[in-house]
Amino acid sequence: MDWRDRGTLLSLRKHGESSVIIQVFTEGHGLHAGVVRGGTGRRLTTILQPGAQLEVVWRARLDQHIGAYTVEPLQSRAGLLSDRLALSGLNAVCALLAFCLPERAPMPGLYTLTQALLAAMEDSDDWPLDYLHWEMALLEQMGFGLDLTRCTVSGRTEGLTYVSPRTGKAVHAEAAGEWIDRMLPLSPALVRSEGVGLSDLLAGLATTGHFLANRLAPELGDRPLPKARQRLVDLLARE
Repeated sequence: MDWRDRGTLLSLRKHGESSVIIQVFTEGHGLHAGVVRGGTGRRLTTILQPGAQLEVVWRARLDQHIGAYTVEPLQSRAGLLSDRLALSGLNAVCALLAFCLPERAPMPGLYTLTQALLAAMEDSDDWPLDYLHWEMALLEQMGFGLDLTRCTVSGRTEGLTYVSPRTGKAVHAEAAGEWIDRMLPLSPALVRSEGVGLSDLLAGLATTGHFLANRLAPELGDRPLPKARQRLVDLLARE
């Protein structure tokens, strides 16, 4: 059996003498691994870089087999190599997708958002806010979406200042009560698409980071989040 698709290369590791196993986030087949024979050769090494957009053909005798890929380049992300922050963002995106996504589950909405984010990294300096909203979309896709539209206690829609660390729902300041010290900040960056500062962005990333590390990761075998994400946050904090 075989299929053709396009997708973003997330990771690769050596397999045998000259082959590699790659993970690709494909448009129609989700996160899908396969062997690339001769992947350590000179021609393919320049193509098989994390973040690269590829056209892939996957073949296997049975669907449950790992199968083999043939690959052709569609778009390189080499332009990000000279931008330390954007390269860190690219690494965080690839690492989180490889960490979170279930194998072979199509996620077309998240795929489209990921492509838009990677394009923004190449074209704009404002992409860190897009990255925060991408993390929110990732949480939503994985079943841990944040509900920031109304207070979970009072139902109020104005003056929302906190996020419950347990439910991911908004909480009004007056409704937080004795739990106020345990609440996460509802940063403006979580609900706005522009007009937020660096401190708001970092506060938003602290909130999404809580749910990635303390709600999602335990469901995936309690593995630690990829270090690439924290490196991005640390680099943003030094900007």
